[in-house]
Amino acid sequence: MNNPLLEPFEQAPFSKIKNEHFKPAFLQAMDDARKEIDEIVDNPEPPTFRNTLEALDFAGQQLDRISSIFFNLNSAETNEEIQKIAQEVSPLLSEFSNDIILNQGLFERIKTVYEQRDSLELTPEQYTLLDKKYKSFSRNGANLNETDKKRLREIDAELSKLKLKFGENVLAETNKYELLITDEEDLKGLPEGTVEAAAQLAESKEKKGWLITLEYPSYIPFMKYAENRELRKKLSIAFGSKGFHNDELDNQQNVLKIVNLRFERANLLGYPTHADFVLEERMAETPAKVLEFLNELLTKAKPAAEREFTELETYAKELDGIDCLEKWDSAYYSEKLKQKLFNLDDEKLKPYFKLENVINGVFLVAEKLFGLKFKEVTNVEKYHPEVKTYEVYDDANNFISLFYADFHPRPGKRDGAWMTSFKSQYTLNGKNSRPHISNVCNFTRSTSTKPSLLTFNEVTTLFHEFGHGLHGMLANTTYPSLSGTSVYWDFVELPSQVMENWCYEKEALELFAHHYETGELIPMELVEKIKESANFQEGMATVRQLSFGFLDMAWHGKDPTNIKDVKAYETEAFKSTNLFPETPETCMSTSFSHIFQGGYSSGYYSYKWAEVLDADAFAYFKENGIFSREIANKFREHVLSKGGTENPMELYKRFRGAEPNIDALLERAGLLKS
Repeated sequence: MNNPLLEPFEQAPFSKIKNEHFKPAFLQAMDDARKEIDEIVDNPEPPTFRNTLEALDFAGQQLDRISSIFFNLNSAETNEEIQKIAQEVSPLLSEFSNDIILNQGLFERIKTVYEQRDSLELTPEQYTLLDKKYKSFSRNGANLNETDKKRLREIDAELSKLKLKFGENVLAETNKYELLITDEEDLKGLPEGTVEAAAQLAESKEKKGWLITLEYPSYIPFMKYAENRELRKKLSIAFGSKGFHNDELDNQQNVLKIVNLRFERANLLGYPTHADFVLEERMAETPAKVLEFLNELLTKAKPAAEREFTELETYAKELDGIDCLEKWDSAYYSEKLKQKLFNLDDEKLKPYFKLENVINGVFLVAEKLFGLKFKEVTNVEKYHPEVKTYEVYDDANNFISLFYADFHPRPGKRDGAWMTSFKSQYTLNGKNSRPHISNVCNFTRSTSTKPSLLTFNEVTTLFHEFGHGLHGMLANTTYPSLSGTSVYWDFVELPSQVMENWCYEKEALELFAHHYETGELIPMELVEKIKESANFQEGMATVRQLSFGFLDMAWHGKDPTNIKDVKAYETEAFKSTNLFPETPETCMSTSFSHIFQGGYSSGYYSYKWAEVLDADAFAYFKENGIFSREIANKFREHVLSKGGTENPMELYKRFRGAEPNIDALLERAGLLKS
């Protein structure tokens, strides 16, 4: 069989790939990579940085390309066949990874070079690569005895399957639920675009009425605008109980198995908890520091959150006689209160944020800051017709990156928004091989009468993911494993979160916020209201975000062996951050994909950690002008281009001239006075 995944390719050859190509390609590429590793181990020459560390970092490139294509498809364009292949190959990839990590001959060569490190005159990037490779072995069992190594392999194989199963269950729950509305009265309050989209969805499924689902573009407007409180409750409970129905899609046992296996793994490697293991390689360093950080922010934010909650409670009682404010009332009355206080309605803003204009806007911001130009092209293969493809050039017309953009929900696509890559940047034999970067989102589609119009929240999401994209596109390192977003997890959100700041600035909005029908620029009083309202309920939002960090640390920073009841344990973890009454029918942990499927275990705090960095970084831009090329060049040189080549705090200090100050975040969030 001719297998396009096993032939040399620059761009992902989507049109030629069939599902049956994947497993044979994985097996062959793993064999080839094993041979490359054997060559390193069997090299008769004494171990050197070049013949061991460098050779190892460039080994298995074909396997990396195949993996990126396959797992990106499993996230953005999956089906039962792909999910089945994922279940089959994930344990094989874990086993392959362990074969390398537990290869004693390879570890001995790395250890020899590591022990000579101070006499080798390595560049900072080479030193980092050596340190990371050595630790990736020692932190993953290279120093264990054979019995423990075997157990480690078993744990990793099981974890890879459990994480996939967790995600599959959440996706299946999301796709399964439908709220069919047949009485027009139940649509009261909903924006015209939401009603039209719900009607189109019902029609596409040959149903009469309006169909509301758990996908964000359907769920969020319903929770925000639907007057029918009972239906909001019904939808809210459906959303909050994904994986919590004691049926074949239930995730409670998956959660308990995952946390216990992670704990056992950490213990095997000599760490008290999974969080201790993870945080050793983070800016935060220890669970104690993370909890200190979360608690410091909670102390500042909770008084404000309680004031805001009381204000919302009072408002809901005055408006509709609501005696007890519930979770399904929050978005609805918050939106009404926001409109009352600021006369700012998301629906009034949406006409100024046509998707194509926002895309053009984020490109213009990147051009003004970094001199980048985005040229849409049609000769790049796509995995779905909706995907847009661009070639990116700098102002000297050098090719920088390929960029894929995939913006709308589909049944085969998981919720949320993310940046990923189909190919990393690296430099080999004097040639700088440029990256292929992708942004994936789930924005409201166009309808038969309206183009895709974004909420302001969706605009900030687009800028956020594009910030990650820039981190990948502007990478300029030697080694692929240190390139782009391959950085400490609590540093990775800095480039994304800092980009969101431009969405609130008049100079940036003027570039793209034009009414889709009239071409009129967004009125400046609306811009002022956006800025004024940016801190609306910031205390509540901060406490909510902190609650997720506390839940993550509760699952991963303690011994979980005696936990029997997922819901009861979660309720206890949320105690210090609770504002709303408890809903026994819902459980967040069973659909908390960030920590149980994605890479955020013991790392959810990093969103807030990165907010401290981004508030401090953007304060520097504001001091010098938000489009200052001088500051942008510093950010590009010391942060965006450097990837994980040096300690992130050192990189940040080189950019900013000092360590970040938490007061910049508290001031921006209006919490300094709290």
